[in-house]
Amino acid sequence: MLNIILFGPPGAGKGTQSAYLVEHYGLVHLSTGDIFRANIKGGTELGQLAQSYMNQGQLVPDDVTIRMLESEVAKHQEAKGFIFDGFPRTTAQAEALDVFLNGRETPVSCMLALDVAEEELKTRLLARAETSGRPDDANPAVIQKRIDVYNAETAPVASHYAAQGKFTGVDGIGTIEEITERLQAAIPHH
Repeated sequence: MLNIILFGPPGAGKGTQSAYLVEHYGLVHLSTGDIFRANIKGGTELGQLAQSYMNQGQLVPDDVTIRMLESEVAKHQEAKGFIFDGFPRTTAQAEALDVFLNGRETPVSCMLALDVAEEELKTRLLARAETSGRPDDANPAVIQKRIDVYNAETAPVASHYAAQGKFTGVDGIGTIEEITERLQAAIPHH
């Protein structure tokens, strides 16, 4: 099985690249944001639990998040592997994910992070705001905050996987095809 953790700051092209990897390797794309929304909208037990924390303005605890992820993984018994998008965000989450996947004897294969300089990200996001109607992309203060949060979150998770020899930073500047080739080169062959 191929289990890829894909990271990248806002505007790095993560969505585009993960769509390609999903298709090319036959993977299931797991975005914690999507899973959260689906559980809350579907009124599942975990969704209601998550909602109760959010209603109090608290972060949803790691164990609730990981249980949602586990139930999602369990729905795809036939999968060749998974792309974890934007998760794990903390070392504690990375450890929990490792325990879960190692228990299934399908450990994390690699963590890939798209590297793009901040100035370039800001340029891309402002351009995207004009075409996509995503207003949060147009506000420089919001953009800076999102990049700062990403940087703060990624560093510890990157070192967690670097210690296992599973982390690769990938140059995120170039054509879509060039970046795809770099990602493929960084993925261990099965």
